[in-house]
Parts: sequence; structure tokens; C-alpha cells
Amino acid sequence: MKILICGKGGCGKSTLTALLAQVLSGNGYNVLVVDNDESNFGLHRQLGLELPEDFLNYFGGKKDFVERMKASFSSSEEVKFFDKRWEIADIPGEYVSKNDNISLMAVGKIHNFGEGCACPMGVLSKHLIKNIDIGNNDFVLVDTEAGIEHFGRGVEEGCDALLMVIDPSYESIHLSEKISSLAETAGKDLYYVLNRVEGESKTIIYEKVPEDRILATLPVMESIFKAGLLGNKFSVDSSDVKSIATFLTERKER
Repeated sequence: MKILICGKGGCGKSTLTALLAQVLSGNGYNVLVVDNDESNFGLHRQLGLELPEDFLNYFGGKKDFVERMKASFSSSEEVKFFDKRWEIADIPGEYVSKNDNISLMAVGKIHNFGEGCACPMGVLSKHLIKNIDIGNNDFVLVDTEAGIEHFGRGVEEGCDALLMVIDPSYESIHLSEKISSLAETAGKDLYYVLNRVEGESKTIIYEKVPEDRILATLPVMESIFKAGLLGNKFSVDSSDVKSIATFLTERKER
């Protein structure tokens, strides 16, 4: 099952991705985490892994990939970026950081001043996710950049379901309305996870967001805050995260 995790900046997308990956891994699943955020340099630390080489380099780097994009746009036939279907085990080792049954890929990062936009990362993410075949024991978690540009790039096409993280802010609630509309247009099921939502803010959000689509409410977790501050691996025994993993597992097996 391929799951895309989205939301506004700072809502907790990477936190949920890291925690969910660890729970699914602990349940015996092979988990591929795709870091699709060109400006996030912390997800690998949350997973206790090294940052892998940019997958863009598999295609010769950003400049060469842009040339492929141009060829695709100008051609009457779609340019294929992959010459065969891949399983998780087929991903070249230099582009994967791995520990037990969690693997991490970074599509691409912004490394230098003036190097250009993140468009190639979005295009590559779309084709990568669509090209990966998964088995009964596999999960793919896609941690996206903030906002909705990934919808514009069609990254959702290869995913089976979307998780949106909502934090206690007007921006997050308002964004959920737009993402709901985009997910419907894309024909993808959308579920919500509330993060750091407590007390009156929880009541307000429940009035704004379809309750039957809310999978869990994650409280403020001091251990996660401290680990994130120090750049340490996340580790928490959360019944809420386990309930999300259970829901996804049951949905996968239908």
C-alpha cells in the first residue's frame, strides 16, 4: 500500500511519517519511506538513518533530468524515465539508507543558492511512486513538501490513500478544505490525523472536518519534541499511532 502524507508546513508530516514507519516495521512490514520534501533535512534523523544520496543523481543530476523533462513535454509520446518496473529491493543501494526493514529514499534536495526550482523533484516523485510494485508485506510512505504543489505535479497518482495532518491553526483547517477537493478530483481516499490538538481546539476542528475521516488525535508528546530538538531517532509507544497503522493494515488487506 502506498500512502502519501501531506499538510501545511510545521504540522507534523515528518513526525507522523517516522512514527508510522516504525510501528509498521515493528509489525513485520517492509516500509519504504520516500522523502519528497526538498527542504527537509531532518526526516532521516527521526528514523535513525543516514541521509541517502539524492535519487535525482541516478538520472545524472538535476540538469540532465530537466533535459529529460523537456523532451517529455515536447514529445507526442510520453517519455519513460524507467525502463522496467521496480520492487523495493530493486532500488539501487546507493540511493537507499536502510535499517532492518525500513528503507529511506530522498528524491532530491535544494543544496545550493540559485540552483533552480524543485520541479524536477516533483516530476521524478510522480514517476518513481507509480513505477514501484509492492508486495503483500510492503508499505510505501511518501512524506511531501508543505502545501499542495504535489497535487499539481500529480504525485498522488501512484498512491492508494492520503493522510493529511492537521494542527490547531486556521491555515490548517482552511487547507484541509482545498486538499479534500483535490483528493476527490484525483479519486483518492483522504483521511485526517490531528496533531497537537487538545481541549477547545479539538472541538473547533471537529466542527470543521468530517469526523468519520479522522483516524486519530495525537497529543503533545514531550519525548518527541525533545528528540526532534536534539536530532535523535523518534521512539514512542503511542496507542494513537498504532491505531492508524491498524486501520491502514486492515484497509490494505481488503
